[in-house]
Amino acid sequence: MKRPELLGRLLRPARQVEASRLSFRDLVAESVAGMTQRPTRSLLTSIGTVLGVGTFVAVLGLTATASSQIDERFNALMATEVTVEDVAREHTEFVDLAFPRDAGERAEQLNGVQHAGVYWPVQLKAENSVRSAPVDGLVDTGPIQVVAASPGVLEAAGPSLSQGRIFDDWHDRTGQRVAVIGAGTAARLGISTLDTQPAVFVGDEAFLVIGIVDDVRREAELLLSVVVPRTAAQEIWGAPRGNAKMLISTDLGAATQIAAEAPSALSPAHPDYFRATPPPDPKTLRSKVTQDLDQLFLLLAVICLFIGTVGIANTTLVSVLERTGEIGLRRALGARARHITAQFLSESGTLGALGGLVGASLGVLTVVAVALARDWTPVIHPATVAAAPCVGLATGLLAGLYPAWRASRIQPVEALRR
Repeated sequence: MKRPELLGRLLRPARQVEASRLSFRDLVAESVAGMTQRPTRSLLTSIGTVLGVGTFVAVLGLTATASSQIDERFNALMATEVTVEDVAREHTEFVDLAFPRDAGERAEQLNGVQHAGVYWPVQLKAENSVRSAPVDGLVDTGPIQVVAASPGVLEAAGPSLSQGRIFDDWHDRTGQRVAVIGAGTAARLGISTLDTQPAVFVGDEAFLVIGIVDDVRREAELLLSVVVPRTAAQEIWGAPRGNAKMLISTDLGAATQIAAEAPSALSPAHPDYFRATPPPDPKTLRSKVTQDLDQLFLLLAVICLFIGTVGIANTTLVSVLERTGEIGLRRALGARARHITAQFLSESGTLGALGGLVGASLGVLTVVAVALARDWTPVIHPATVAAAPCVGLATGLLAGLYPAWRASRIQPVEALRR
């Protein structure tokens, strides 16, 4: 070879080595191979995300479902109840009972009122304890309250009777000494049946028990009291002094209007003798209850997701340590650090996304099952279900960050020596 030719070859620029590349197709193939290499481990790894996302969807769905039930029950109870207080003693000392005799009838003439009645707790002296025998027994039942009420109070309270009946207008008008007691009070007094016509004694006064109440929709304090007709109570203990109230049950949507009209209907000359309390604003209460539930259960869902993230990170890190030789060989064959990072991130992200899909399905099934068991209407926001796979993907990527970075830092020489 001539000298000029040799010199030309030596001076010719060397061919540049092309940088290694990792196509998307190769990335998917490597990720699938890595996940299917140990399918049991991959399945166990995704369980953390399944549980986390499933809890996330189920908790938010159950919160929405429970909130809708709260709305319905609030509308059915709180939004149909009005309380009117006797505040005449704040204006004059010459009126013991501002409610007129026909207060219940006046209130029931208002459009939207279902039932209404006046009641007050009877102020008893120490010697007038409530018992089920004419003389004090050996068992101390503790203090039991006596409530004087018109028949409309029991009707407005919506009682559920286990035995007997409630007293009516005839009992009240004729001053009959009868009583209605709650199941708890009956147990304290040792009354289990009405077949023997039991009586309760308030001091020396006997009242025939004609009804035992299991539950009430309103005024739960009545369950812990002995309720007697107001006429008999006034004959024995006199009129109350400024502590009487009226309970009104209304149609849905009429409570606020009834609260505004009731004082004038009871006493056109002195409506200021009464203070009507309407139900709270349903929108405000609903939003507050829903917000509290959302915050509480969302925190629980985040904790579950965090546990799932830690599980994926731990399993992925163990996988990196076990595949050190494989990583070193790939690096020696030209794979770059970012390729290793992309592979492990794609594996953890795929596991997270699959776990999110399965978890979303299980969460929806949980909400539906609970709703059917409780006879509720399931409520699940579509955005919650749509976001579940994305949450799983984000969880997987977040969990794989450190293991992927750890894998990319492995040096080929040190890896191949092992």
